[in-house]
Amino acid sequence: MSESDDEQPQLSSSTLAALQEFLKEKYEQQILMEHVSKEDQISSILFDENWQLSQFWYDDKTIEAFVRGALNSTPADGKIALISCPTLYSKLKRECSKRQITLFEYDSRFKTFGADFIQYDYKSPLNVPKHMSSQFDLVIADPPFLSVECLTKTAITIKFLTKKNIVLCTGAVMTELAEKLLDVKKCDFIPGHRNNLANEFCCFSNFDFDKTVE
Repeated sequence: MSESDDEQPQLSSSTLAALQEFLKEKYEQQILMEHVSKEDQISSILFDENWQLSQFWYDDKTIEAFVRGALNSTPADGKIALISCPTLYSKLKRECSKRQITLFEYDSRFKTFGADFIQYDYKSPLNVPKHMSSQFDLVIADPPFLSVECLTKTAITIKFLTKKNIVLCTGAVMTELAEKLLDVKKCDFIPGHRNNLANEFCCFSNFDFDKTVE
């Protein structure tokens, strides 16, 4: 037997680099999920708003109200879908531990949420898992852009996913279209943001959402 027969197989430099990158991502995901499980919301340090993606994070009061509303409008073992509103995920995951929380989001940074993350682009509204049709007790959506196209296509996704209850957050300028597309009504509850928005922002629902956030 030659010395070469005793040598262990070696990974190429490119394969080794890819493996190291994979392990690094897994480690970072583990650390982030530990952070999410301990904190009430996504840290602004970890995830800054990306204004090019029209991202505007909710303030603490709004997040707390949404969590109360979700708890009061879904069964203990229910399913909640979040469309383009990632700042609700962390506290919902923590407070609604028995419920399934699924985030449909374009920003791939949030893939760190593992199986709870579904890559989503409103421009392809039905490019979501087919088995999720009519599976969610509550769908909360915040379309990223104040445009007819964005709201119309997001509404297709909402109607595909929801079993019953819908909460929509968008600008007041979209009121007429929102009511027409989703049969929702404007709520008294007004969502707030960490950074003030130039446009008047509203909340709409197809049930008495105001009662659930009291």
